[in-house]
Amino acid sequence: MANKTQDFTKVFSDMAAAFPVDMSAYNEAVKNSAALGEKMSKVALDAATTSAELSSKWTKETLTKISGVTKAQAEPADYAKSASDFATAQAESSAEHLAAFAEVAKKVQMETVELLMAAGKDIQEDTSAAVKKATDELTATAKKATKAA
Repeated sequence: MANKTQDFTKVFSDMAAAFPVDMSAYNEAVKNSAALGEKMSKVALDAATTSAELSSKWTKETLTKISGVTKAQAEPADYAKSASDFATAQAESSAEHLAAFAEVAKKVQMETVELLMAAGKDIQEDTSAAVKKATDELTATAKKATKAA
C-alpha cells in the first residue's frame, strides 16, 4: 500500500472561496501605512540633512578659529592667549550649535506627533466605518435568514 501525500491545495482554495473577504479595507490600510511611512521618512531625512548642514558649519567655524592657534607667536604668553581665546570662542560656539541641534530634535518630535495623531484619527475613522459596514452586512444576513426560516 503506497502512501500518498494528500493535496490540501483544493481544500484550502474551497475554504477560502466559502469565506469571501473584502480586501479593499486591507488594501486601504497598506496604502495608508505606505503614505505614513513616506511622511515619516521625509521628516527623518529633513532632520538628517539639517543636522549634517549644522555639523558642517560647526566644523568649518572650528577650523577657521583654530588657525589663530597655529600661527607662530612672538612671545610665549601669546600662545596661551590664543589658546584661551580659541577655547572661549569654542565654548560660545558649542552652546549655539547645540541649541540649533536641539531645535532640530524639537521640530522632528513635533512633526512626528502630528503625523501619528493624524494617522490615529484616520485609523479610528476607518475602523468605525469597517465595523458599521460589517454590522450592516450581518444584520442584512440575519434578516434574510429569519425570512427564510
